[in-house]
Amino acid sequence: MRKSSTTQLVTIAVFIAIEVILTRFLSIQTPIVRLGFGFLPVAMLAILYGPIWAGVAYAIGDILGMLIWPSGSFFFGFTLSAFLTGMIYGFFFKNHDVRLPKVLIACALVCFVINLGLDTVWLSILQGQAYLAILPARILKAVIAYVLQITLIPIVYHGICLLYTSDAADERSSV
Repeated sequence: MRKSSTTQLVTIAVFIAIEVILTRFLSIQTPIVRLGFGFLPVAMLAILYGPIWAGVAYAIGDILGMLIWPSGSFFFGFTLSAFLTGMIYGFFFKNHDVRLPKVLIACALVCFVINLGLDTVWLSILQGQAYLAILPARILKAVIAYVLQITLIPIVYHGICLLYTSDAADERSSV
């Protein structure tokens, strides 16, 4: 059954809100490292709706989070990184294809190319520090984030699938 566009927009809006909350309130943050769980709603959006919606939603979440709870100056580079992160997840996970090899590759691209590579460039530009000076802490963050992502994305996805299938079974049995 195809979901209505209203249902899709509401679902995306809820996931954006969850992403903002997880990123702004449930993360460990220093001036050069933020470790959190904002990737989870974006990955779930990517699974549900594909790369474009996941990328746009993460970019919107980044902008909204910055406007509502600023933690420094706005820099478009981080919004670009957010969009690319959603696109990568969407490319690898679209159509509910959450197999381990895809999870490993998608998370490696996000953690080591986008977060470690691009975001470190953005921080270097913003803070006026040499790229190599902030790289060691960012490497440690990328490794920890990679382990978190490859562990949590499949767990949350399969947990949601179990909830959905058990709800559907309950509905069928009550009819």
